[in-house]
Amino acid sequence: MVPSGDPDTESRPAGEVAALEQSAAEATPDPMAMLRSKQYVSALILAAIIGVPVSAAAYVFLRFTVAAQHDVFEALPHSLGFTGTPAWWPLPFLVLAGLLTGLCIRCLPGTGGHRPADGFQAGGPPTPAELPGIILAALASLSLGVVLGPEAPLIALGGGLAVLAVRLAKPDAPPSAALVLASAGSFAAISALFGSPLLGAFLLMEVSGLGGPMIGVILAPGLLAAGIGSLVFIGLGSLTGVGTISFSVPDLPAFAHPDVAMFGWAVAFGLVAPLLGTAIRLVSQRLQQIVEPRSVLATPVAGAVVGLIVLAYGAATHKSPLDVLFSGEDALPTIISHRSAYAVGLLVVLALFKTLAYMVSLSSFRGGPIFPAIFIGGVLGLAAGHLPGLSITPGVAMGIGVMCTVMLRLPLSSTLLATLLIGHNGITVMPLVIVAVVVSYVAVAWLPQRWNVARRGAGSSPSERVSP
Repeated sequence: MVPSGDPDTESRPAGEVAALEQSAAEATPDPMAMLRSKQYVSALILAAIIGVPVSAAAYVFLRFTVAAQHDVFEALPHSLGFTGTPAWWPLPFLVLAGLLTGLCIRCLPGTGGHRPADGFQAGGPPTPAELPGIILAALASLSLGVVLGPEAPLIALGGGLAVLAVRLAKPDAPPSAALVLASAGSFAAISALFGSPLLGAFLLMEVSGLGGPMIGVILAPGLLAAGIGSLVFIGLGSLTGVGTISFSVPDLPAFAHPDVAMFGWAVAFGLVAPLLGTAIRLVSQRLQQIVEPRSVLATPVAGAVVGLIVLAYGAATHKSPLDVLFSGEDALPTIISHRSAYAVGLLVVLALFKTLAYMVSLSSFRGGPIFPAIFIGGVLGLAAGHLPGLSITPGVAMGIGVMCTVMLRLPLSSTLLATLLIGHNGITVMPLVIVAVVVSYVAVAWLPQRWNVARRGAGSSPSERVSP
């Protein structure tokens, strides 16, 4: 419709206005007509087909990183006669991770993928030429202990493989078709990572800003690919005998219902988290400006700094350095299950060292920002669960929700992450998580402009391409 308040329109004859309105209506795609078209059915079939090899590649990627982490940081020290992983052990491997990642960033197309310090952003899928550099940089970073998650490389992997498949199968395919199928590939790659294909799909939907009457038409191929991808993950886990790869937070105490005091704590969570999260973003982006122009030399130094942080944590707490290394998706459930071994002070110290390692990793390496934010929020929430008027389960849920909100700027996805990851308690804690998330989301906007670092424009360079 042409706005009736437009003075230029009001001065035109009625017949011309009607013609303009009809032209505008004809230019707007009809979702139902697209759903009934043969081309759309073909796109659905192709999305389902693409979902199989893409999700298999994502499974292999995740399995490789998990196996490499175990071999390097657990099996190898044990074979050399150590009873555990020495606190100094990660240092040389993190320096090696920095060297390999820096070489990928400098020497291969695509600068190793998006810069995690810039947040979780929408953008175009990587080209086939950029894909090897993205995969190698992510493998070098994640396999050797860097404090980042696998989600961003997986999304790039899925989108890039889907684009490659379309180009090989139909070189004359229109760009719009390639983008839709790239989106489906990303959905398939991340489908089982969060324990639910719907959660991964919702995350991609929010970060890419999809909306309007065409949202269902655009998302349907991705949802189909995500469902297929989850089935492939389950099948490969059963076939290989090593199980599925998905993140959840079990062993939390049952939670009956929130009360007034807990809503007060929800507001407090929402006000404190923006200070911590904004500090992480600001410091990591400042460090990025130093590292990026000299990545081959500076990224190994960043790896050494992360190694020294891990060494300091081990010396200060006599705990395993594995608590600080990696994304935290395996460590957080373990810490919650063995929470009696972690006093409140130790949890705060762990969150501090993890935050320091996270800031440096964000600035220099390649991976995703989500899982370390979940870890930090969960550990601080576990510590806060001992406060008067609060308990562990809502503390963990609100901690995860507010840290993801501040780091990702995606309030809906952060709410779903916090409530679905904690299992059967999710429904009862959801009101508290919503309050905490909304307060933190608004509080970030009220921070001084020089602290509230703006997100870069979507897809402005190959290194910023994350999602479809």
